[in-house]
Amino acid sequence: MYIVNIEKMCGCAKQDKELNLPQSFESEESAELTALKLANRMNKDYCKKHRFYVEKEENSFIIKVELSCKE
Repeated sequence: MYIVNIEKMCGCAKQDKELNLPQSFESEESAELTALKLANRMNKDYCKKHRFYVEKEENSFIIKVELSCKE
């Protein structure tokens, strides 16, 4: 079992009605693909104050959050 989750919910993530985390997957590939797609969507659609990227930690793919240099 593989888990996709987010490290910290920023304001945009809290308001995102489509963001349903954590999610569980049977395959590592499905979990990784879902995490990458979510991080890409968040980077594209959110306010740009943060940057989102994915890190693997044991059987989890965690969407990490950091401050963005963009204004």
